[in-house]
Amino acid sequence: MANILVTGGAGYIGSHTRYFLEQRRHRVIVVDSLERGHRELVPDGILRQLDLRETEKLSRLLAEEQIEAVIHFAAYIAVGESTQVPEIYFVNNVGGSLSLFSAMLSAGVKRLVFSSTAAAYGIPAKVPITEDEPYAPINPYGESKVMTEKILEWLDRYREFRSIRLRYFNASGAEPDAGLGELHDPETHLIPLILRAILTDKPVTLFGDDYPTPDGTCIRDYIHVSDLAEAHIFAVEHLLEGGASDVFNAGTGSGHSVKEVVDAVERVTGKRVPRTIGPRREGDPPALVANSDKLQRSLGWKPTRADLDRIVSDAWKFATRVKH
Repeated sequence: MANILVTGGAGYIGSHTRYFLEQRRHRVIVVDSLERGHRELVPDGILRQLDLRETEKLSRLLAEEQIEAVIHFAAYIAVGESTQVPEIYFVNNVGGSLSLFSAMLSAGVKRLVFSSTAAAYGIPAKVPITEDEPYAPINPYGESKVMTEKILEWLDRYREFRSIRLRYFNASGAEPDAGLGELHDPETHLIPLILRAILTDKPVTLFGDDYPTPDGTCIRDYIHVSDLAEAHIFAVEHLLEGGASDVFNAGTGSGHSVKEVVDAVERVTGKRVPRTIGPRREGDPPALVANSDKLQRSLGWKPTRADLDRIVSDAWKFATRVKH
């Protein structure tokens, strides 16, 4: 059992990770500005409403709560938005992270799991992607994560600041029995947008059907959010046991196209998805699929909820409990 701080713990992946940390009997404190998080996803008593750029307050909190490690999710995540207002992605994602790291160093906390992204790879030379693929982001969101990763590499070298960087792919699904699921506003992720279209009978726009893929739509590696949460727990426990810094892909190793996801939703719900085809979104690579062998081999993690119908079914159970 350890005292662990989760930044962005009122968000989608952060709230699931907090839940599974508590199942493992860790004590969790959540830091979230609630600018894009949801108060209802955090149990009473553990939320501290702070902006990550409040360095001195963060440092005091880390010391007062005797925090031993941090799992860092807090960031803006919308690729499209990052191409429209790139400056806020660097101010928030990079500036906020650097403030957090400074606060941790001031408080003597030197173990961190970082929520990174497959967007660090841009359009990869090979798929599935391995961790030795070079940085090549093609949008400001991905660049903001790469910049933060580079800061962590330097802190590891010169400040004995140990970190695990998890580059993950398309988090999806829900933990409906725990009341947890996707509540982004605005929502940009495919599965909840498709489910919302069914519930509201308003067509969802699918961006691009002319990619160089078998059916013309983007291919992504959809990883169940609960599997992803557990990857963070394996990572933080590795650091707490004295493990070294490293970087890992977190995915299933299987890709599904947008059309295949639509088919799965129709199969699971028994309802037709109202949809239109729009132009490609700027900054969207044709295919992103993870090779997560390194994570499975090094930390003993493996996805156990990887079936697409299972992912869609859990998301559907959560979506039908939320009014749109």
